[in-house]
Amino acid sequence: MKHHLMIGTWTPPGAIFTIAFDTTTHSLELIKRTEIPHDEPISWLTINHARKNLYGAGMKKWSSYAVDSPTEIRHHASLAMGGDPRANDANTKTRAIFVLAAKKAPFLVYGNPFYEHAGVINVHSVNSDGGLDKNVQNAELDVNSAVHGMVFDAEEEYLYSADMWANKIWCHKKDPQSGHLTLISSTPAPAPNDHPRWLEISPCGTHLYVLMESGNRLCIYTLDPTTHTPHYTQTSYPLVPPGIDTLHPKMYRSDVVFRSSSGNYLFATSRSNSPKLTGYIAAFKLGDKGEVERQICLNPTPTSGGHSNAVSPCPWSDEWVALCDDEVGFVEVYRWHEEFLGRVARLEVGEPGFGMNAVWYD
Repeated sequence: MKHHLMIGTWTPPGAIFTIAFDTTTHSLELIKRTEIPHDEPISWLTINHARKNLYGAGMKKWSSYAVDSPTEIRHHASLAMGGDPRANDANTKTRAIFVLAAKKAPFLVYGNPFYEHAGVINVHSVNSDGGLDKNVQNAELDVNSAVHGMVFDAEEEYLYSADMWANKIWCHKKDPQSGHLTLISSTPAPAPNDHPRWLEISPCGTHLYVLMESGNRLCIYTLDPTTHTPHYTQTSYPLVPPGIDTLHPKMYRSDVVFRSSSGNYLFATSRSNSPKLTGYIAAFKLGDKGEVERQICLNPTPTSGGHSNAVSPCPWSDEWVALCDDEVGFVEVYRWHEEFLGRVARLEVGEPGFGMNAVWYD
């Protein structure tokens, strides 16, 4: 059986690559390069609830694409970043970095500007076809904020955001009618040098797993059932081998964390800042109540990971896990079987910046 993955790039020229993975032959094949606006390469790509629209964080723009089939992808709209007008200036470092599509009505799209002038969460409406329509809210954070990853709880009542530059975790309540955000709380990271970058939530909504980019650890939080505020459990797990960041100071930065399809496992990755050193991928076993039962492995990845090393578990099966890299520019697929990771396929694409994250389309 063939599945299709869609992958963007970190640098121009903008393109979306459709890759076919065959679960029988374990082959990966590039079947289509779809040209998109040149200056809108997609550093993070996501798909909507109906699996008919892609949304991209494209440099200075938020972009949407209609997906008619794995090889028929059409650009629909590009919207400027909201909030501070300086974010859109060509001479600022600000760029669109992450985008999250609501899976429950109203089907709004939430985006994070990053680096400078990034103290807001951009909220966008969509039209009847699922394409981006307009910026309807800029939910204010701190003036020095730079949020990277976000996650909704299962009912999409609360949104949690990892703020690298302000070193905080934000909690917002989503209005069920408008989709707009109201601030509930902000929680400082456990250590000044942690810099929360990404987070994931347990299926039952009891735990938050926060990946610390500079702390290179996964910190475990419980969520207050009344206030929905995260509370640190004083438990963390390493995302690089213990002591290696002392041997190579400031050489590692952790990347992303995602649940498996069943919710029984958690995968997290880290990157290195040198092609001479590898990144790492970790796997964790989750209990029925959302607790981390144990860390299963911490395996080196083939390269440093570059800007990426993003892991993408298949959304309908625990068996397949994709990994992207933009140092070399590859996508790999691993088989997760009896709590072991085995690489079964690899494809290198000779395009600058290829390999930011993989979206499993079908």
